[in-house]
Amino acid sequence: MKKPVLNLKNKEVGNVELDNNIFGIKTFPDIIHQYIRYQNAKSRQGSHKTKTRSEVSGRSKKPFSQKGTGNARQGSSKPPNFRGGAVSMGPVNRDHSFKLNKKEKKLALKSALSTKLSEDKLIFIDSFKIDSFKTKELSKYLKNFAYSSALFVHAEKEIDNNFKLASSNIPKISVLNDKGINVKDLITFDKVFIEQKSIDEISKRLL
Repeated sequence: MKKPVLNLKNKEVGNVELDNNIFGIKTFPDIIHQYIRYQNAKSRQGSHKTKTRSEVSGRSKKPFSQKGTGNARQGSSKPPNFRGGAVSMGPVNRDHSFKLNKKEKKLALKSALSTKLSEDKLIFIDSFKIDSFKTKELSKYLKNFAYSSALFVHAEKEIDNNFKLASSNIPKISVLNDKGINVKDLITFDKVFIEQKSIDEISKRLL
């Protein structure tokens, strides 16, 4: 399938051939949801921790006599019912991540890209290079595109420095290398702008 390639002034400067097996597949919302769960779980620290009975400071000696005090029987001052005691069934350090096989990951990315393209929210740009680092200048260009939030996927290791500086002060805009493209960002941002050079790299990754 052919799609137009635009410049940052929203003028058509050419076209690009897209692979239907990547940008034109049937979408699978359940796979997209599973991938986002996978990403969220992987980013969780899992460093929440409370002390168990073996870790709290205190004595294992009986706090008072077994009989004659009128209190319930106690064998230590470390149980949860005592002030300064342990936490019962509290959280411990753990890894929240789970595995997702390669086929599922690829299918989720293909589904997300196909969804964006079908909604006309995937835009291909010839280059992100601009002459000025002024935010005002870039804002003028971006006004040509109606968007509430935008993700710019670039091809090189580092995006054009002028574009990076100019976009850093515009809210709800993010830049990402094509190697880091992921489902969560594709779904989170309203429109996705992909640099033309990135298309081949993304296609190679998903074939």
